[in-house]
Amino acid sequence: MCNKVQGQLGGTNIRGLSSSSSSSLPFFTHLTEYLLEPRQETLMDMTKSISIHHLLLDYFEASLDACHYCDVILEGIHKTHLNYGKIKMAIKLSNTVCTIDDKLLQFGHQQAIYKELAAFASYRNPLSVVSPDHFRDIHDSYMVLLHKLTSKRRKIRRRLKFKGIFKKIGGIGIRISHSALLIAMLVFAIHSIVGVVVAPGVVGCFVGLFKHKRIKRLPGNLKLSSRERLGEQLDVAAKGVYILINDFNTMSRMVKRLHNEIEHRRSVACMCVKNGKCVILREVVREFHDDESSFLDQLQELEEHIYLCFLTINRSRRLVIQEIMGTKQ
Repeated sequence: MCNKVQGQLGGTNIRGLSSSSSSSLPFFTHLTEYLLEPRQETLMDMTKSISIHHLLLDYFEASLDACHYCDVILEGIHKTHLNYGKIKMAIKLSNTVCTIDDKLLQFGHQQAIYKELAAFASYRNPLSVVSPDHFRDIHDSYMVLLHKLTSKRRKIRRRLKFKGIFKKIGGIGIRISHSALLIAMLVFAIHSIVGVVVAPGVVGCFVGLFKHKRIKRLPGNLKLSSRERLGEQLDVAAKGVYILINDFNTMSRMVKRLHNEIEHRRSVACMCVKNGKCVILREVVREFHDDESSFLDQLQELEEHIYLCFLTINRSRRLVIQEIMGTKQ
């Protein structure tokens, strides 16, 4: 999945993009269409020839929306890397130009660093595109869908269970009535003149009845009814939504943490520029330098989690399609 995204970027790693890269990101517009499997157009074509339950269509629509949210967050990560190039430049300038005596930055380079910090502080937080309220709405909508899928699945299983019980009771009743009839015929045949000739045939019919019933029921266990197949489809879709909810809960926490980290850096950079004191500048740049590795690791972790979400979404969609088509892998 990572390679596919990088392929759309022309083979450039998102983390390795410099601040001089273009801020226009047209490739994100079609990223879902490029990564999603099977594509939504394929599903729409399938609905013309195959009847698909409306809850399954709701599941496919929800998974499509989830991919769009992943697109937006991935774009926010990309922009964050671009913006953070200003901090990297400030750190680079502070490491290369210091006086030997008091370790104070030279005036010209101070102004260059202030310029980089001011630019970073002026940028809007890229991860604010999906707010906690958005994640809350996503969570609630997926919980509603999960409830509908599981509720419908339980109803189907309950009906199948009752149907199986009634079928079993009916089968037992028929076998008992047939057995009683055969026993009566056997008793009558034994007391009749031709009992010696008829009895073996009646006994054979009596034994053959149970053999026939047992043999006849075997193929039925190997083939699912349409209601059973729908139950399996809903079950796979429900599992997919459950995984999606967990993935987005994790993503929500990661985005919130990184959003707060970016806001902290923006406020510190803004304070430093307004203060204008060299000692404050030196401490701020040192703090950014010390926290740089941790911050970039968090961005990388969120990026990888989004790739994992794409993978799990595609896997769940393929499993549901396999159930609809009646195929297994």
